[in-house]
Amino acid sequence: MTAPTKNKKLLAWVAEVEKMCTPDRVVWCEGTKSEYDRLMNQMVESGSAVRLNEKLRPNSFAFNSDPSDVARVEDRTYIASRTKEEAGPTNNWIDPVELKKTMRALYTGCMKGRTMYVIPFSMGPIGSPIAKIGIEITDSPYVVCNMHIMTRVSKKVLQVLGDDGEFIPCLHSVGAPLEPGQKDVPWPCAPIEKKYIAHFPEKNLIWSFGSGYGGNALLGKKCLALRIASNMARNEGWMAEHMLILRMINPEGRKYHIAAAFPSACGKTNLAMLQSTIPGWKVETIGDDIAWMKIRPDGRLHAINPEYGFFGVAPGTSKASNPMALASCSKNSIFTNCVVTSEGDIWWEDIGCECRSGTDWKGQPFHSGMKDKDGRAVKGAHPNARFTAPASQCPVICPDWEDPEGVPIDIFIFGGRRTTTVPLVHEALSWEHGVFMGATAASEPTAAALDVKQHLRFDPFAMKPFCGYNAADYFAHWFKMGARMDDKAPRIFYVNWFRKNKDGKWLWPGFGENSRVLKWMCERVDGRVEARETPVGLMPKDGDLDLKGLNISPDDYAELMKVDAGLYRNMLSDIADYLKEFGDRLPSQMTHQLEALRKRLD
Repeated sequence: MTAPTKNKKLLAWVAEVEKMCTPDRVVWCEGTKSEYDRLMNQMVESGSAVRLNEKLRPNSFAFNSDPSDVARVEDRTYIASRTKEEAGPTNNWIDPVELKKTMRALYTGCMKGRTMYVIPFSMGPIGSPIAKIGIEITDSPYVVCNMHIMTRVSKKVLQVLGDDGEFIPCLHSVGAPLEPGQKDVPWPCAPIEKKYIAHFPEKNLIWSFGSGYGGNALLGKKCLALRIASNMARNEGWMAEHMLILRMINPEGRKYHIAAAFPSACGKTNLAMLQSTIPGWKVETIGDDIAWMKIRPDGRLHAINPEYGFFGVAPGTSKASNPMALASCSKNSIFTNCVVTSEGDIWWEDIGCECRSGTDWKGQPFHSGMKDKDGRAVKGAHPNARFTAPASQCPVICPDWEDPEGVPIDIFIFGGRRTTTVPLVHEALSWEHGVFMGATAASEPTAAALDVKQHLRFDPFAMKPFCGYNAADYFAHWFKMGARMDDKAPRIFYVNWFRKNKDGKWLWPGFGENSRVLKWMCERVDGRVEARETPVGLMPKDGDLDLKGLNISPDDYAELMKVDAGLYRNMLSDIADYLKEFGDRLPSQMTHQLEALRKRLD
């Protein structure tokens, strides 16, 4: 196939990879429907994909991965910066010279018997001043089809790239060469000890080997959009964040744009697709996972969703928990490690209906209520089962979500999962205080936490697994961005939807009712409501948080909003111990904010 570009750097890189990996053929992807359909038909014919019932789930397909390849592999994910200090204490560092030597040996001949696909893709609307171009080389047609949904794959990308444009090289292989006559398996991958997901931040380079699953293989996802982009953003003066983006519109038509960062299991996707319960207030989705933000000529921070689709966790998604997410994957979607029902639809735990009969993610017969030989419930879908769906199919997608200029951010929200101590909502006293809040965002450890002695699990800005450089330097970058924006910086808030009473019951109903908290934030931005100052930040005055129609007792509301200075003082030692990890690189503003909080609590 003749290469559809004259970009010398790109052509040289493709030739270098082809020589090293020795595929049977090279195909340049164009992002067309016919290309997608052709690859899907090939995978159905080979037995790696199942075509779902066209009436129940139009143009949708199910895949089951190898049981060894079901999620991100954190201990095989590396930041290969020049020094360990540059990677920082939150990253898995490895020497880049040694790693390249190891991986080149693995890549040699790794695509034998397979097709090498070259995927030109744009993270963000093609041509946007906030977007970036990536080129992924892969030997997995499953990856190509997922990239069609998750990114903007098109010949137009190469046109924008031109003859001398810059791109981010992303090399991926499942690591399973085929000898002549050797039959392929439905999900080729390498054993765990040969899996590597490597990031070279000084070179803006991604190398992935051995896994065909999710963010290990869809290299536009966490690898490029966060680990590499976060470092590029630091160097170039913008922000790449693990944040949802939504638009809230009040009854007068005023638009507010909100970006929010939450650790896992804190309701991030639910908030991104929120259905407001407040009459006259409306919410629209712009992105559910990642925000790229640049200061534009108006002096404000503008954000785009660099992705084109949703790569959502399936189990637990239902009409009750997130009807918009469920509607988004009603057609034209890819399902991985779900149950395929006997009717030819998909099913997972807590989807909201029973599965009378079907095949589980391991290919075994399944029905709801099945028990194993020890009497334990059998899970039909893997806990990390996923759906890949076009964002354009979300019923509440913002009409101009692809505006290349992005949307101006009014509000940042951070949060964690806390059953005590942290109130429902509080606002930062300043940008510096807000950065401190985001940097010390924490959840209570689960019963399965490895370190049972740890009181809190800190996940700064929900970026702990995804920041591509030293997190202390990342905090410093946040402080610098705030200084550049001055009084045009977004306001910062912290929420906790998960507080419980002494009987262990949730104090706040959550889900759509969270719109009430967002409404208060918007009113704070407009100066429509005052706030009361507390040691931890600014909080709603009595009567200012809209509770009309909610059945919350005065005692429960008081507990929701309670700031117990003693409990916060107990938390200070956890914060101080956590910040010690960063040593001398920790920005002085963090220490100042910790001491200021200590004084306010006294």
